[in-house]
Amino acid sequence: MDKVSASAEEAVADIPDGASLAVGGFGLSGIPAVLIRALYDQGATGLEVVSNNCGVDGQGLGVLLGAGRIARVTGSYVGENKEFARQYLSGELEVELVPQGTLAERLRAGGAGIPAFYTPAGVGTQVANGGLPWRYAPDRSVALASPVKEIRTFHDRRYVLEHAITTDFALVHAWRGDRHGNLVFRKSAANFNPLAAMAGRVTLAEVEELVEPGALDPDEVQLPGIYVQRVVELTAGQADAKQIEKRTVRA
Repeated sequence: MDKVSASAEEAVADIPDGASLAVGGFGLSGIPAVLIRALYDQGATGLEVVSNNCGVDGQGLGVLLGAGRIARVTGSYVGENKEFARQYLSGELEVELVPQGTLAERLRAGGAGIPAFYTPAGVGTQVANGGLPWRYAPDRSVALASPVKEIRTFHDRRYVLEHAITTDFALVHAWRGDRHGNLVFRKSAANFNPLAAMAGRVTLAEVEELVEPGALDPDEVQLPGIYVQRVVELTAGQADAKQIEKRTVRA
């Protein structure tokens, strides 16, 4: 089955207002920047995003955030985005903060058909006990707090129940991919991309290099095409346009 879309614009055309999205990337590494930009141009709003972080100001998911298109974020890291912090603290944005390993496993579990799992991460904290601010009121009081989670003891150790994540769509970036949707990720750019792809009911993958079926060694495929519904081939310029969050040089 040829899953290649004619353009990023075509691939994102049916993403509606209010859709939930799992988005790959870590900081600006491995982000599906072309698909994000196409979604910005498409105009969908009220989006519920699941991603390790929400880009940085003006880049990555920060483009959608700055335009007021994101209503809710489930993620593990906020640090590099001042607009994210402003919207969260002012009550414009609902935020569920999740331990990073737990977030990864919730996405993987969603893709594997596992509805929930127990983990020790967060036991004894507000992650398990509830009370984390999900949404603030304009006066900075807590308008919506996280719920209490189930705790069980296994072999004399306490664990918290975490639910799997599935989303309407997923946006991911890969180094190489074939027309059947089999994907290979490059080094640290793999990060959350395979997990986000697994969690999406409809997964869109932008690839730096598109190859014909059979060109990829089965042993190098990191995500099989069964998880991918649409493939977008990037131009050379798009593939090369990688951003760096903080550039440092020696004195």
